[in-house]
Amino acid sequence: MDTKSDGLDLIWGIEDIGKLLGRNYQQTYHMVRAGKLPMVRQIGERYVASRSKLIKFFMDDAV
Repeated sequence: MDTKSDGLDLIWGIEDIGKLLGRNYQQTYHMVRAGKLPMVRQIGERYVASRSKLIKFFMDDAV
């Protein structure tokens, strides 16, 4: 479930975060729990991340 409103570029849930990264649920969950994606935050029982921060993280890392 992608949510974009009021200028926010939030991606909710491990599954949708993984889709952006090209990873499955288990791979993405492992990356989040291992601290490999510091921009992903847990809100209650759900995880959320900024689409632009995820993209920037990987673009900056690739240079």
